[in-house]
Amino acid sequence: MDWQSMIFQFLGGLGLFLFAIKYMGDGLQKAAGDRLRDILDKFTTNPLMGVLVGIVVTVLIQSSSGTTVITIGLVSAGFMTLRQAIGVIMGANIGTTVTAFIIGFDVGIYSYPILALGAVLLFFFKKSSIQTIGQILFGLAGLFLGLEMMGNGMKPLHNSESFIDLTVRLSEHPILGVMIGTVMTVIVQSSSATVGILQGLYAESLISLHGAVPILFGENIGTTITALLASIGASVVARRAAASHVLFNVVGTIIFMILLPLFTNYVVWIASVLNLEPKMQLAFAHGTFNVINTIIQLPFIGLIAYVVTKIVPGEDATIGYASKHLDKTLIDQSASIALGQAKQEVVRMGEFAVSGLQESLDFLLTGERKHVDITIQLEEVINNLDREITEYLVELSQGSLSEIDSKVHYSLLQNIRDIERIGDHFENLVELIQSREVNRVKFSEVATQELNEMYELVLDTVSLAVLALDRQSKDFAREIINNEYRIDELERVLRKRHIYRVNNGECSGSAGIFYVDIISNLERIGDHAVNIAESILEVNSNESFQ
Repeated sequence: MDWQSMIFQFLGGLGLFLFAIKYMGDGLQKAAGDRLRDILDKFTTNPLMGVLVGIVVTVLIQSSSGTTVITIGLVSAGFMTLRQAIGVIMGANIGTTVTAFIIGFDVGIYSYPILALGAVLLFFFKKSSIQTIGQILFGLAGLFLGLEMMGNGMKPLHNSESFIDLTVRLSEHPILGVMIGTVMTVIVQSSSATVGILQGLYAESLISLHGAVPILFGENIGTTITALLASIGASVVARRAAASHVLFNVVGTIIFMILLPLFTNYVVWIASVLNLEPKMQLAFAHGTFNVINTIIQLPFIGLIAYVVTKIVPGEDATIGYASKHLDKTLIDQSASIALGQAKQEVVRMGEFAVSGLQESLDFLLTGERKHVDITIQLEEVINNLDREITEYLVELSQGSLSEIDSKVHYSLLQNIRDIERIGDHFENLVELIQSREVNRVKFSEVATQELNEMYELVLDTVSLAVLALDRQSKDFAREIINNEYRIDELERVLRKRHIYRVNNGECSGSAGIFYVDIISNLERIGDHAVNIAESILEVNSNESFQ
């Protein structure tokens, strides 16, 4: 037996399969308009809807792990509750079975013409929508070619006594099969690949049904490793979501291992009734396991959430993406009160901007990755609140507003723009600091102290702007304008000092570029704080707004 040829062909086929399924998933995601995050955010109103959305999104991206990772990100960000996330994770397990059904259809003989068609659409058409279809077809064909290569690599195992002995042992010791399925999926990082390999072995009669089914169960446990990895360093609630994924699949496997003889007989029965090919038999087994497991555990989502809360203790400190103060029923009832609610939400948005600026400073001083993640999250929160508050204010403007309310309304729209721009600038700052680290550029101790000095002044100014907005204080607004003079003067002084250091060889030119860009972004943040102050002075020129 030529082991080298077998292993090389199998690994090559596995590589092609993994590439193809990701490539096809990327194409499907493009076709979906790249709004998967919004779908998960808006339509997971309850656990049952979460299951349905989990199925749809997983079918679109062809990766239950991908859906789970996105879900953990949304939970960590506060877009989704733990209960909603558990529903999505359950749905993702069902959605991933679609790949097994695709493999179960005997369309492999058409893989070459499908590959050719996909290539033509990819390379001979400029329209992006047609290229996306080409990408999906190319990935689909590659999936079948990869399976064919793996199958051809495994055929010689018919003559291997050791492999035959292993399959016999799997039939006799189902727990061993669960362990193998888990380990295989952890290694290849794709439950679809594990199922595809298993379908190939079963189709070639290299493994019995009694040996294959426990491996299917193990694959569901193995696929949870991606979610666990994604939750490392994430918030407490995100780690709980990952833990619920593991718990869901482990409990399901235990239930079905207890019912293993009954479940195996069901697969034999459904295969005879529907006259299923071997690959489709395992597809039905896989689908049935995940659907029934979800039906069994869906009523106990509250219990699962309680258990993982005990397993992963800690304070839930997620950042809430969604607005807290915008009540659309107030728009028709009292425009003035609705405007006050909008102001509170703008203030909250400003507080996030202050936090983001602080995190970027912490990253400059410590270099710790967690500050980058929090900064990015805060910038996304600000962008989301920008959309929500703007939509609310636009709807509010369609009614009748008094003269002072109209001034406040216009002022708040301007404030939103300025706070959103502050978010963009602190994101720029983080990117500059990251780029400096990638290029191994170091600031001198003096330069770091100067940056810290300017950062602190800008931070105080932005914090004061948010406080002035909340209290509509003209005194605070004037103090902000005075601070801006200090910021502008400090920027000029720091630029001169920087040029002096470069001329004296105390600072490299590359370090100087990053230094100047950082103080420029800080100066512009100060400008936006002044814009907020000036809007407060304008609104309060005649009347105060409470």
